[in-house]
Parts: sequence; C-alpha cells; structure tokens
Amino acid sequence: MLAEDLGQGDVTTSLVVPAEAVAEASVICRENGVAAGIEEARVLLEGLGLNVEQAVNDGEHVKPKQVLLRVAGDAQTIISAERTVLNILTRMSGIATTARRLKEKLEKAGLKTIVACTRKTAPGLLYFDKKAAALGGADTHRLHLDDMILIKDSHIVVAGSVEKAVANARRGTFSKKIEVEVATVADAVNAAKAGADIVMLDNFSPEQIRDSVKMLKKKGLREKILLEVSGGVTADNILDLASRDVDIISVGAITHSPKSLDISLEIVKARGKAK
Repeated sequence: MLAEDLGQGDVTTSLVVPAEAVAEASVICRENGVAAGIEEARVLLEGLGLNVEQAVNDGEHVKPKQVLLRVAGDAQTIISAERTVLNILTRMSGIATTARRLKEKLEKAGLKTIVACTRKTAPGLLYFDKKAAALGGADTHRLHLDDMILIKDSHIVVAGSVEKAVANARRGTFSKKIEVEVATVADAVNAAKAGADIVMLDNFSPEQIRDSVKMLKKKGLREKILLEVSGGVTADNILDLASRDVDIISVGAITHSPKSLDISLEIVKARGKAK
C-alpha cells in the first residue's frame, strides 16, 4: 500500500522537509465512531522505524478530538506515510462504525437477528474490510469461497433446479454447511425440503419474507433451517426486513459503500527545521 502511494518517492517531502528533521504527531479522530485499523497502522509505522504509542484499542468507541495514536521519529517518514495510514484507519473505522450502528439498531428494537457483511469488499482489501466489520460486531459471513457452500442463482440455472443443486452439493461433501439463495417463496420451501442448512431470501419485500416464514412453518421446515435476508438492506429499512423470524440479515453496504470516519494526522512538534 505504501509503495503504491510513494511511486518513485515523495518529491514534495524530500524537497521541503530537511533530512535531519524529527517530529511528533498525533492521529486524531474527528467524529464519533468505532476505531479499527489501529493494529495495522501501528505495525506499518513501527515497520518504518517510527516510535508509536497506541492510545485506543481496535473495537473501542471513539469521540471527536480523541487521540488514537502518537507517533515520533523521522519527519520525512511520518509525512510520507500519513495518507496510507489514514486511508487504512478511515476506511476500517468507517466499516466498523457502520456495522456497530446496524447491530445496535437491531438490539434496541429487541431483535437477536445477526448482522453479517458480504464478499462485496474492495479488491485487495478483503482482510481489512472483513476484520473491520467483525470489530464493529458484524458476522464476517464467508471469508473465502472455500468456507461454505453458497448456491446462488447462477449455480441453480446451470444445475437445473434448486433440488439438483443441493443434491450435487450433498454428494460432494459432508463437512460444509449448504446455503441456498432463493428468489421466490416456493424456492425457499424447495431449498429447505432439499436439505439446505441456510436459506437466503434475496431481495424479498417485508411481505414476501412474512409469506416465506408462514409457508416454512406450515410445512414444518422453519425450525430445520437458518433464515437469512439479503439484498438492498440499509439503515433505513433494516428494521422492516429483520424480525424475530429472521436469523441473519446480510448487508453489502457495510463494506461496499462505507462512510469513512473522519480521522487526521497533525504534527504537534518538530525539530531540525530549516531556518
């Protein structure tokens, strides 16, 4: 990440900041949120030979003007690494904050529905995005494609039917849970009958979710599966889509469009400056 930003070198800093200059800096939060990326930022800065004092831990609630990290050492290094460090912190803290707020919204409504993120992460940032979601209290769902079997619409089209897709998966392994993404109430029932462990209602309206629950209960299948809701979930509609009958609600927006937390780095002391 740092090499990507530096290119052939930070020409501005190397020309403006004396090579012998040393500095002290503070990484400061500017709004309420959840800290994430603190460990990654510390490891990066320490790897550059800087002294780092960690003022908060990952997963902690932070408030405006709160210091997250204190950094001391070579001034050129601090300034050149600033944007990379802040990019890690602001994105990861934004994801953690989004996850925490969604989880708390469900808890305040008296719901035990699990909030999960999805694989809609930024390319190359899956580890960071997923870790941040977990720090915010969201379930990471699948970290990788080998974690579990998730049969989606494309799989069903090629396999021929929900039943055939589940049967193929069952024949291939006994050690992985099988989840099936469905688009109709009928297919929700078919997936449960076929032996799915988890049924995902994709882009269902609140009415369709209630109809699915009602039909699954009628067929004696509801208690045999976990029920997940996914698709178009936002902070505004999450309470309409979640209910006591929904076990999991997955929210792509946690990782694909998080609002970055406002965090900045400020030089608080410098020595060896040009006269």
